[in-house]
Amino acid sequence: MTADVGDRAEFMTKLVELAIRAGEEILEVYSEDFEVVTKADESPVTAADERAETVILAGLAELAPGIPVVAEESAAAGKIPEVGDGPFFLVDPLDGTKQFVERNGQFTVNIALIERQFPTLGVVHLPALEETYWTDGRGGACRRIGSGDVEAIRCRVPASDGLVVMASRSHRNQETEDYLATLSIKELDASGSSLKFCRVADGSADLYPRLGRTMEWDVAAGHAVLAAAGGTMTLMDGEPFTYAKPGFENPHFLVKGLAAE
Repeated sequence: MTADVGDRAEFMTKLVELAIRAGEEILEVYSEDFEVVTKADESPVTAADERAETVILAGLAELAPGIPVVAEESAAAGKIPEVGDGPFFLVDPLDGTKQFVERNGQFTVNIALIERQFPTLGVVHLPALEETYWTDGRGGACRRIGSGDVEAIRCRVPASDGLVVMASRSHRNQETEDYLATLSIKELDASGSSLKFCRVADGSADLYPRLGRTMEWDVAAGHAVLAAAGGTMTLMDGEPFTYAKPGFENPHFLVKGLAAE
């Protein structure tokens, strides 16, 4: 089932504005001293996560009433709607909370629309870095950096002298190291949050393997942007990556740009 959101390009304009408003809430907390609480799954949470999610949930209720929303902090509190075959929204109000706590700027606001178990629309906003990536509602992807112009983005074909590979800043493990050892890598970029998807989507990198625990709300918006930019996200064996899985927990996955011909 597809979502009734009207003109998709217009809807995306509003979704981008909503992500930016959530980012403003995050930056207010970021500029002050803040408390870090450890959740039951041992991940950190701050007032910024909660304030951003409140803004996004209110905005989605106004923009797309009747479409369920699965959001990270609400899910942690046990508030998970029945989504069936969709459509539904996946929201991570602040992906990269560890980066937020470290104050390195690599944290994101993520909103995605899932239809038929695939993210068709999405926005990734980096409030501290003033970068925003989104699907344009017409089948493409774009970004805006600071107050610059909106640019269309596209994945690239890897260069012949090796891959630029994105890796997690906070969640590297031996399984990841073993996989990386099988690749011809000329540059390894350890970054936080869904920024890694955006770097593949805009042609700055070629590959992002994730052999560790993630949740659907961590990846859906980045996946939407990536797919609109021509990239693919699959399971490690090449099988399709789908959404609305039991518990919304992800298996290991591989993000790729364009394949060499």
